[in-house]
Amino acid sequence: MSIPLLFGLLALTLGVVGDETPEAQSPQSACASLQSLLGATIVQTPAAGSSFQTIVGTPLNLANNELTPSCVVIPQNTSHVSTAMKAIYKTKSRYAVLAGGHSAMKGWNAVRDGVLIYFRDMKAVSYDSRKDTITMQPGVRWGEAVNTLAPLGVAPVGGRAAHVGSGFLLGGGISFLSPSLGYGADLYKELDVVLVDGSVVTATANNKYSDLFRALKGGANRFGIVTRYELYPFHSGKQSDKTWFGGTITYPGSFVEDVLRATARYTKNVDDPNATIFVTLEHIVNAPANKIDTVVQANIFYHGKSLPPKIFGDFLSIPASNKSLSALSYADIVANTFPANDDHGSTYLYGASTRRGGDEKAFVDALNFNLNFTESLKRDLAWTALTFTPIPDSQIKAGRARGGNAIDAPLTGGYAVMQIMQTLPVGVVDVPPAVANGKKKLLSQIKPVPGLPLFINECDALQNVFATYGGYDFLKKTYKKYDPTRFNIGHTDGPIGL
Repeated sequence: MSIPLLFGLLALTLGVVGDETPEAQSPQSACASLQSLLGATIVQTPAAGSSFQTIVGTPLNLANNELTPSCVVIPQNTSHVSTAMKAIYKTKSRYAVLAGGHSAMKGWNAVRDGVLIYFRDMKAVSYDSRKDTITMQPGVRWGEAVNTLAPLGVAPVGGRAAHVGSGFLLGGGISFLSPSLGYGADLYKELDVVLVDGSVVTATANNKYSDLFRALKGGANRFGIVTRYELYPFHSGKQSDKTWFGGTITYPGSFVEDVLRATARYTKNVDDPNATIFVTLEHIVNAPANKIDTVVQANIFYHGKSLPPKIFGDFLSIPASNKSLSALSYADIVANTFPANDDHGSTYLYGASTRRGGDEKAFVDALNFNLNFTESLKRDLAWTALTFTPIPDSQIKAGRARGGNAIDAPLTGGYAVMQIMQTLPVGVVDVPPAVANGKKKLLSQIKPVPGLPLFINECDALQNVFATYGGYDFLKKTYKKYDPTRFNIGHTDGPIGL
C-alpha cells in the first residue's frame, strides 16, 4: 500500500533533499513547535514526570538511559514523524530514533538536549494473504510480530531474540532463517521513509527510489526513518507445527576450545540452508572467588525432523553439561532461545570482527585474547562475551536473488561474524579509561579478515563498518544524493564512514 498522495507531494523531485541548510535554533524551539502542532500527549517534555522518565529508561544500555532529551515525540503515524523531522530540520536540532532500544552504541537510540522520536505506539503487524506480504510498523519487537502472525502460519525474517526491535533490519539483520532466506533486510518489498527534511517517499526495488531502498538494507540510521515495512514472509507453519529440531547445548568451560574449533569447521564445511547455529562464550567475573568463570553455549537448529550428524556431529560429540534439544516450531525458537526481556541496568560495549571459515587457530586466538583482557580488567568488568555467527554462501546467494543489499558480502565458502562484548558492573555508567584502552587493544588483536563485511548491529561506534561493505561506494553516493547538507551526520549519532 502506497502512502497517501498528500505525503508524496511533500517530497522533492527525485526525493532529493534540497541544498539549503537550516538555521540553527534550540531544541526547545522544536519541542515547543511540535507540542503546539501535535499536542502534549504525542510530544512529551520532562514536565510529564514518570511517563517521560520511563521512556528515557527504555534503551538497553545504561549509558543511553543517562541521555535526557528535550522532548520525546511518540508518533501514531507517518504524518507525525514527518512533522517531527520538519521541525528538527528547521531548527537544526539534534535527534535520535528509538524503536526496540536494543542497540548498545551510546547515542544511537538516545539523545541529550534534542528530540527523541520513540515508536512506542506504532506497533501494528499484519499479513495480507492475497499479496503474501507482512506489513509492520517500526515499534514492534520480533517476539510480538512472531506471536501475532504464528496463527496465520507466517513469520518475518527477524531477530533471534524476541526483545530485539526493527533497527535489526536497517543493519541488515541476521536471523536463524538467514542461511535459507538471506539477511532480514533482503526480504523488503516496500518501505515508507521519512527523509531528513521531513519529506516522505515510498521506496521499492523498482521505482525511482530503488537506490534508497537498497541503501536501507544495511545503511543503519543514516538514510531516513522507516515508518512502514512491507516484507516477504517465511511460511513457518503454526506454533503447533514442529518442523524444526534443535535447541541449546551448554558445555563446561574446559571444552571451550573444542567448541570453537567445531564452530570454525562448521563455518567452512556447512552450506545447508536448513542449518543454523549461534555460538556464545562468556567470561564471567566471579568477584568473591577472584576468578573468571567460562560459560559456552551453542544454539543449533535444523529445519527438519532431526539434527543431521554430518552437520552437527562435532557439537553433539563434545561432552556437555546440559542439552535441551527437541522438536520445535519457529515460534518456539524465537520465544525460548533467549530471555524474553532485555537485561537493563548495565553499560554495554560492543565490537565487531570476522573469522574465515576453517581457521581454527584464529577462533581460538580470539578466545585467549578475550580471556587475557577480562583477567587484566576484572575489577572493572562484570562479564565479557564473544559470539560467532556463520555466514554461509547460501545466505549471500539468497540476498542476491532478491536484488542484493548494501553489505554486498563476497562468496567465500563461509565466514563468521563476531560480536565482542563487555559489560560493566550494574549501575556503573562511565567506562573506566583502562577498559576503554584495553578494548582498543582487544579489537586490534582480534582483527577482522580483510574483505569480509563487519556486522553493523554489533560494532563499536568508532569502527568504520561501511568501509568493509562491498557496496561502500554506492552508499556514499546514495547518502550524498538524499542528504546533501549532511544533516543526519551532523545531528544524530550513528555509524561513521559516510
